[in-house]
Amino acid sequence: KLRLTNLTKLTLDTGWWTRYRSRTENPDLNPNFVFPQAIPDLSHGQHTAIPRTDNDTNDPNLLQVIANTAGFHFATIEQGGNSLYPSMAQRAISVEVLRILISIGPTETMHFQTWQDKAGNAPQVTAFDPVNNNTTTFPDLNAPPFGGEDFQTNLIMPEPCPFISSTLPVCSIIRPTETNGIAVGVVNFLTNMGLFIGQSSAFFNFLHQLAQEADAAHRTGA
Repeated sequence: KLRLTNLTKLTLDTGWWTRYRSRTENPDLNPNFVFPQAIPDLSHGQHTAIPRTDNDTNDPNLLQVIANTAGFHFATIEQGGNSLYPSMAQRAISVEVLRILISIGPTETMHFQTWQDKAGNAPQVTAFDPVNNNTTTFPDLNAPPFGGEDFQTNLIMPEPCPFISSTLPVCSIIRPTETNGIAVGVVNFLTNMGLFIGQSSAFFNFLHQLAQEADAAHRTGA
């Protein structure tokens, strides 16, 4: 049966983990800064977040890696929504659309914080995936070479960081919330993740058309 999304060949950017723990960097002010990955192995190659067949349950370490990947995948998706809704709200022309965005957006934040907390409980494990042909390690994020406040697993509140201007006091915020190009950026983010592997060119053309139209919206006088 065909699926809209692919969950068996994912590549996850877990830089959001250190982005929300950083006290000095905000991608809105320094978009070229590269936030360290929480789980470096997930940022390259392809990884499954669901068992593909019963064979995946034979190795308990592989099954744990799959479960851990799912936890980080959920959080990765939700942190995107965490930024998407406030970013799009800045472009909303209709008050009703604005109401929709500011009503859904906070629930994304609640989802993100929950899944970030769950991801922090991922057991340390290493396993080889014979289907995707890679070895994935989930390290102890509280110990070297990780550790410190940038990786500490129980820090799930956004650390204060620069906002609007580096001359202003730091503030605990959602980041990024830059509105320019946000819709196309989200489409590219999900595509690069591998979420839409297997979809047709017509699907991608339509998706990009919708995103471009969303990015073209602007407030009167803005």
